Amino acid sequence: MSRFVVRFMKDVLGDNGRETEVCQSSLEIDAENEGHAKELAKRKFCEIEALCDWSLHADRIHVKAADFPS
Repeated sequence: MSRFVVRFMKDVLGDNGRETEVCQSSLEIDAENEGHAKELAKRKFCEIEALCDWSLHADRIHVKAADFPS
């Protein structure tokens, strides 16, 4: 299994009237691959936020392999 960092991102309008991207939540997930990590993270995010669908609080999901220093 590999470890992935999964971030739930949302576009919001800032005070200056410009759109910016903010991270709603970041989770570390152990999974076989990026796709599996994304699905596990969706379930966990919904559980944590008491949601039926992750897209109620985020616009997109970024999945990245966790980097560990050697």
